[in-house]
Amino acid sequence: MATRMDLSPNQVVRLAQVGDGPSTERLLTSDAIWMCAGCLTCTQRCPKKLDPAAIMDVLRELSSEGGKVSGHQQQILKFHRSFLDSVEQTGRMQELLLVAFYKMRTLDLFSDVMLGPAMLARGKLPLIPSRIRGYQEVQRIFDSCRKRPSAQGDSR
Repeated sequence: MATRMDLSPNQVVRLAQVGDGPSTERLLTSDAIWMCAGCLTCTQRCPKKLDPAAIMDVLRELSSEGGKVSGHQQQILKFHRSFLDSVEQTGRMQELLLVAFYKMRTLDLFSDVMLGPAMLARGKLPLIPSRIRGYQEVQRIFDSCRKRPSAQGDSR
């Protein structure tokens, strides 16, 4: 993903280290923090043993809390929230719930509607979501996160 980012992971870390006003503003409005897939490759390969993926997570949170998320980045944020809603409902990512939550958030209901039948035919969109064993533990995690002070402003 680094090739698609406006800032590379090492640039993000360096700007975070500088921490002055313009650097912070550039980070919080950067596409890089939203393009990060969270795959941890940068963290595993970091020669300085830093955790750029965790830094990206914190920057996304600060960007969201500070109202710095642009229109394009809002789409990514809506996808992230839809993913978490799906996990919260069933304990795992459930494709049909993910699509439903995302479509409701974006109000883009019909742009890819023709993909649905093909995915149903291949068994990629089970119609009835099922909860995992241990669902209560997942709920406990979500409840704990909601109690954190930074989660108070979350508008999911």
